[in-house]
Amino acid sequence: MSTPRPYLLSAALFLAGLTGASAQNAPVPLQAESGTLGADWTSPTAAGVTYVTVVPTATIAAQNPGTAARVITYSVTFPGPGTYDLYARVRVGAATANDDSFYYGNGFGTKSPTNDNDWITINQVAGVGYTTGTQVVDGAGSAQSNVWKWVNMSKIGGAETPISFTVAAGSLTQTFQVGAREDGFDIDKIVFGQTGLYFTVNNLDNGQQGSVNPPPPPFTPVGPPMATGKPKFLGGVHSAPQLANFSAYWNQVVPENAGKWGSVEATRDVMNWTELDAAYKLAKDNGYPFRMHVLTWGSQQPTWIATLPAAEQLAEINQWYAAVAQRYPAIDFLEVVNEPLHQPPGPNSGGGNYLEALGGSGTTGWDWVITSFQLARQYFPTTKLMLNDYSVENTATSAQRYLGIVNLLKARNLIDAVGIQGHAFSTRGLPAADLNTNLNTLASAGLPLYITELDIDGVNAQNQLDDAVQLAEYQRVFPVFWLHPAVKGVTMWGYRPGHWRTAQGAFLVNDDNSERSAMVWLKNYVKSTVLGVSKADDATVSLSPNPAVNGQFTLRSTETLSAVRVLDVRGQLVQEVALRNQSFVNMQLNVRPGLYVVQLINGQTVSSKKLLVQ
Repeated sequence: MSTPRPYLLSAALFLAGLTGASAQNAPVPLQAESGTLGADWTSPTAAGVTYVTVVPTATIAAQNPGTAARVITYSVTFPGPGTYDLYARVRVGAATANDDSFYYGNGFGTKSPTNDNDWITINQVAGVGYTTGTQVVDGAGSAQSNVWKWVNMSKIGGAETPISFTVAAGSLTQTFQVGAREDGFDIDKIVFGQTGLYFTVNNLDNGQQGSVNPPPPPFTPVGPPMATGKPKFLGGVHSAPQLANFSAYWNQVVPENAGKWGSVEATRDVMNWTELDAAYKLAKDNGYPFRMHVLTWGSQQPTWIATLPAAEQLAEINQWYAAVAQRYPAIDFLEVVNEPLHQPPGPNSGGGNYLEALGGSGTTGWDWVITSFQLARQYFPTTKLMLNDYSVENTATSAQRYLGIVNLLKARNLIDAVGIQGHAFSTRGLPAADLNTNLNTLASAGLPLYITELDIDGVNAQNQLDDAVQLAEYQRVFPVFWLHPAVKGVTMWGYRPGHWRTAQGAFLVNDDNSERSAMVWLKNYVKSTVLGVSKADDATVSLSPNPAVNGQFTLRSTETLSAVRVLDVRGQLVQEVALRNQSFVNMQLNVRPGLYVVQLINGQTVSSKKLLVQ
């Protein structure tokens, strides 16, 4: 690696100080496919992006590419001498930790593909990087796999100390090489940006100059959790990417993956409770309800149980239930069975193959579910037992089918709560009225409903991050859940990058903790929306005439009310009026004839009157 003479660097720095940004060396962008590709590299195009990727081979564990076929060579001409950081727009494949490494040359020049000293190994890229346009690509970031993201490869190592690149005045054209390590690692663009400048994602996407100003310090939200003091909780999921500022937003805890049997007992009789302990402790230390996710499911189950005889499987299931009950004696909500309609514990890969050990379909069609709840009632006699599934709120047919299982359990006094996941792929495009109707169907069992895994995507039709799209969908969907009288709590299935739907833009805050528009709205909405204990009527307030002609009526003796809300029979808000020390209020509804509900809001108490409109 050539080294510039001190007087050249001093002169460059002096000139930069005199003329500002105009004297800074412009960034040098390269399309990854523009180099000379070794035979093992290909350059496919997908979704409008042409990128390079290596053909699938066994992972090379050594600290070099191994063969010339796994090397790409670029000729790079720089605008001026100086030191440059290496940035790359990359995507880590579905194998995550087995798809997240590559090599770049240890300095400029042609390298030996078999010499460790010639290469810098970059690893552990699966959980780093930046995707949002205004984010500064400086530190680690937290973008995950399966998304295109920018990484400063001169600051992220993971295996060896990364380097910057120095260009001398007389050698502005240099040879630069990258090498393949793991397949499944895709590269779209490479940018050399002047060291000491700060480049945003937008800068790197568009080949723009960076800024001399460092990024502002991360935003720090101020608690308490937004649902504090409300009769419903608004919870969050416990996983490493989601823990930052958790208690500033959420007041209920559920583990994302740590409570799944395959996570705890991947090896038979070897229990890993570490992360599940941490989730339970977070809840109990803060007085938050804790939901255990999950005892019985047809995914992420121990592989070793699939080939055991049925009697031995049942013994292991009993041991699993007993171990959880002993270690966590104060579980508030327990998902006994997850996704019975979609992912039963059958013979599919990762499914456990123990459905028959629990009784199979049996005479009810759902004997295995009933057995699971019978065991849960035995081992967790004071815990609220819950069923959970997805896409049960998006059609009348799926709601009725799910209700059938709920009623089987209710008839046996085995279930205390009904879980509805509420993912974006279930609510997108579903009219709010239909969603509310399906909630009413599920509520007809007379059990409390909980929205257990809510997420709402935030990208537009071009798959670009779009705050306005996410905000509009939050404003459309969230109130249906939050206002429904049978829904007693909502849990977000992640809210930061690293969210399982990061690629769909479902996170509510950015890497720097700054809040997206939907989060700003959500905080204000939850804090300002009155939810309270319902009672049938408030005799002190009169409503006349009733029936109302043409939607006109008057409420009197309303001095203690803070608001009046009118709902249709499907629970949809028709009109809301804020009040302050008013003795009466005249109402005019522009509605069709029919039956309506008038809610009288007094602090945390909501009473109701029926109104007939003629």
